[in-house]
Amino acid sequence: MHAGRHYSLREILTWTRRELFTFVIVASVPAGLCSAGVDVGVIPWAPVVVLGTAVAFVTGFKCNAAYGRLWEARQIWGAIVNASRSWGVMVRDLITPEASGQTHQRMILRHVAWLTALRYQLREPRVWETKQMKHNLEFEASHFSVPERKTPLDEELGKLLSPDECARVLGKKNRAAALLALQSEELRKHNEAGRLSEYRQVELVRMVSTLYEQQGKCERIKNFPYPRQFATLNLIFVWLFIVLLPFGLVTEFKRLGAFGVWLAVPLTVIIAWVFHTMDKIGEASENPFEGSANDVPISAMSRGIEIDLRDMLGETDLPPPLTPTNNILM
Repeated sequence: MHAGRHYSLREILTWTRRELFTFVIVASVPAGLCSAGVDVGVIPWAPVVVLGTAVAFVTGFKCNAAYGRLWEARQIWGAIVNASRSWGVMVRDLITPEASGQTHQRMILRHVAWLTALRYQLREPRVWETKQMKHNLEFEASHFSVPERKTPLDEELGKLLSPDECARVLGKKNRAAALLALQSEELRKHNEAGRLSEYRQVELVRMVSTLYEQQGKCERIKNFPYPRQFATLNLIFVWLFIVLLPFGLVTEFKRLGAFGVWLAVPLTVIIAWVFHTMDKIGEASENPFEGSANDVPISAMSRGIEIDLRDMLGETDLPPPLTPTNNILM
């Protein structure tokens, strides 16, 4: 997530520089042919305008859908924050601790492990994501790093779970779901041992179900992309408009003479850049968990939850909150 006031013009132009060079070439070809005496004014301006209007609607739809996915992801993690705080309070106040006094700490740290496993799962790549595109890799290399790609999951879980639990969880395909199952299993054991009444067990199991529900919502966004048929057609329509645009503009500007034809080049580049960048922004916002600059900051939110839960346990040596790097918060 960008945590500054706005991206700088330099960052945007650097991010789109390859397309800008392409637009210059596309715009210069019909202008050069026209200057050489080749009649390229065969495309009237009116059909190009109609196509541009259609592309604007399609691109707007894509950006709106992408923002909807991004905002839903943010709402889900807001719900996870609230449920996590409730879980910490309920575990601390409703469960009578064992003689060892480690019950509350074990169950709360296991919840932090669930957050850790969940965010690692959400960072796993999918073929439709844009994270591995060259312009996004360059931006990441120069601006920020993703915490989940710096430290292995087993090392992070080893700090929060017992060796037996850690090995058990790492042997599962869905590690986050396995951790919630461990929480439910321990609640049952506390009930059988008389440390947790049935009424309180029901309330805590309901909270586990809430966490399962929020995890499922995250997985739905992660595993179901913006429909590929819409994304494919939108890409084709944008580039069709960009290719036809300079021919339509040359038709209009050649009335100004030989020099006027070349005025179509910068105008073509500007219009093409606006349309393509809007499409590119929508594409960059479709997958809010992949680890890009515009994602929901699940790493920072998880750290914030961990700080709150450890504070509930009375710990004083709390981990520091994550801060933005070059205005990018992960």
